[in-house]
Amino acid sequence: MHLTRDEESICRGEHGESLRRMMEILVALGDIYGADRLIQVRSVQIAGVSFKNIGEAGLEWISDLQGTVIVPSILNPAGMDLCRWKEMGIDGDFAARQLQVVQAYERLGVTLDCTCTPYQIYDRLASRGDHLAWSESSAVSYANSVIGAKTNREGGPSALASALIGKTPLYGYHLDENRMPTHLITVDAELQGADYGALGILAGRAVKDGTPLFRLKGKPSLDELKTLGAAMAASGSVALYYVENVTPSPPEQSVPGEIVALGRREIDEIFKDCSAGEPELIALGCPHCSERELERIAELLDGRAVQKELWVCTARKTAQMHPELVEKIEQSGAKVLCDTCMVVSPASGRYRKIMVNSGKALTYVPGLCGVEACFGSTERCIDAALGRD
Repeated sequence: MHLTRDEESICRGEHGESLRRMMEILVALGDIYGADRLIQVRSVQIAGVSFKNIGEAGLEWISDLQGTVIVPSILNPAGMDLCRWKEMGIDGDFAARQLQVVQAYERLGVTLDCTCTPYQIYDRLASRGDHLAWSESSAVSYANSVIGAKTNREGGPSALASALIGKTPLYGYHLDENRMPTHLITVDAELQGADYGALGILAGRAVKDGTPLFRLKGKPSLDELKTLGAAMAASGSVALYYVENVTPSPPEQSVPGEIVALGRREIDEIFKDCSAGEPELIALGCPHCSERELERIAELLDGRAVQKELWVCTARKTAQMHPELVEKIEQSGAKVLCDTCMVVSPASGRYRKIMVNSGKALTYVPGLCGVEACFGSTERCIDAALGRD
């Protein structure tokens, strides 16, 4: 891989040991994937934030680094609401370690918005054609597919390296040749809301790490596209997809070689209970709720009181920008939690079964939290929280 003189000087340690280590990560990635050079990135989104996932070794690694990020950089969700962790049942030892993780990133200049939906709170992070170094699978999918930016799915260390160096190797989805659709998925059904999460589960299973092109009957909203991409990234490894006449088009017009046909029957199968028993927790906001989703939840809860624990997860900035929605939701007894979600928080492990409206959460909760999960629309989830189901 060709390096500029400045890049070579970083490799030699002339700009400090931390930057040398970061450049070593980027060069190793470039060599593995056949990149010929490094390219500038507009922004970075960094995974490896929840202490539940990174543990003491990860905290020590981040804490040892010196330097300041040179491009806008934002964090993935942490293992708790950084302000209301006691209300989640988080113990003090975990909370202390989690705060140390966040403080270590803060010392490096990373913005402390712990969210999987940075595009919902900052327009400046990405636009069509921009090269990025984002980590979280649903954020990567949204950036590539809906925004039309270009990013691989970075690991926490490589994303942090890009944040401190400002560059990433030129390979994978940064190249147009790797952004062509591999499968055509036709859907003979009218879809709405959580249907797109179910579709994403099915599509991810079918295409695995491919790039699907969807032919749909309707036009999904931005939230529905977010839901679709998140589920595909979890059930498969889909980092880029296209929806005819909705998302940015592929670099070239072509007909994918493989065709997958889905309908209402397959979608409805996903909604069936995954196991017996009533959910003890209803958790919404995976990926984090947008303003529109908070409005819908507030509308469904208006004047009612929940009978079960209900979490509504969102970015802190989203909650701060819409205090009236937060108040309306919490008047029901629900909790609007920021900085975290049901997948990455150890608090989820206190429950035997969680009901979600997210295909991503349905896929991840059993394996990552050791908890049974079931799936329903937002409306059905609210009904369950109100004791109607």
